[in-house]
Amino acid sequence: MPKMKTLRGAAKRFRKTATGKIKRHKAFKTHILTKMSPKRNRQLRKATLISKADHKRVCRMIPNA
Repeated sequence: MPKMKTLRGAAKRFRKTATGKIKRHKAFKTHILTKMSPKRNRQLRKATLISKADHKRVCRMIPNA
């Protein structure tokens, strides 16, 4: 059986926490931020956890993380 390889694109986007949950950054934070309210920009700064529906799929992409 060959080794499980990590999807490098996923490894750059997701991080596992100590409890095994997976963190991600929020979308819509790259450009054209002037039309967004400052409150919205602040909220987008913080990382969040992935949804329960995506957990199995993302775990398969980053087996060694």
